[in-house]
Amino acid sequence: MGRCFIQLVSGPAGSGKSTYCTAIQQHCATLGKMRRRTVHVANLDPAAENFGYDLAFDIRDLITVEDVMEELGLGPNGALIYCMEYLLQNMDWLEDELDKFDDDEYLVLDCPGQIELYTHAPIIKRMIDQMTQWGHHRMASVFLVDATFVCDAPKFISGSLLSLSAMIALELPHVNVLSKVDLVDDAEVEKILDCESASVLWQREEYNMAKDQKITLPSDIISKEDRQRIALRRSKQNRLTEAICSLLDDYSMVSFIPLNITDEESIDHVLAHIDHTIQYGEDLEVRGADEN
Repeated sequence: MGRCFIQLVSGPAGSGKSTYCTAIQQHCATLGKMRRRTVHVANLDPAAENFGYDLAFDIRDLITVEDVMEELGLGPNGALIYCMEYLLQNMDWLEDELDKFDDDEYLVLDCPGQIELYTHAPIIKRMIDQMTQWGHHRMASVFLVDATFVCDAPKFISGSLLSLSAMIALELPHVNVLSKVDLVDDAEVEKILDCESASVLWQREEYNMAKDQKITLPSDIISKEDRQRIALRRSKQNRLTEAICSLLDDYSMVSFIPLNITDEESIDHVLAHIDHTIQYGEDLEVRGADEN
């Protein structure tokens, strides 16, 4: 009965989950002798099509979104939820696949990106609970957010709330990764990550919006009454946003590790955080020392 180390990779659609899995698999194959490992990657997204990694197993061997859409006449989202519920009803298939791995092996699960699978229909949480019952306790959730999506304050706050939602829903050790950093300006990423307060980010955004408002809404075009209505609506919206920012600041639960897949040191930095989270390598180091 294998009880391997497991990363569950999730995040919004298009955040680079499959690319991340490929980068981790290839990077680990090139590490030095003491750290080199074979990373197995499995697909749990029944709607996925193309992969850059070598597949250990694939949920599409059990069920696919395309077949469900064709046979049941469901749309893409409905078909995906049906597929994942079908997996829950056939967990013996997943158990058989997981049992093929030894205790010291490393597995990355490429999960679907639809957030409703983690919140509104907690299918992934139920799958994790079942895996825990089988004895898989060395698991971590890796949540990816696209760096191009969070290079301004409102989108960064939204991405932080997505990460927090997944963290609370899955109840696993959790690592947030800012993907596609190589596609955006380094200064923009550093400006966001170096600011430890969501409230400060929003204050900067308010200041910029106020300047833009003066430029785009001259007094000879918009009446005084309309300006007052706009100011009142914005004040209400800002109070809600400020409350959300305060929530993020007060608990300090969300932080991101930037990932540049073109930089081996960046990949290694992310991997080291995740290894520490699931305590990978501790037994291996002791065993290596004994062998010497």
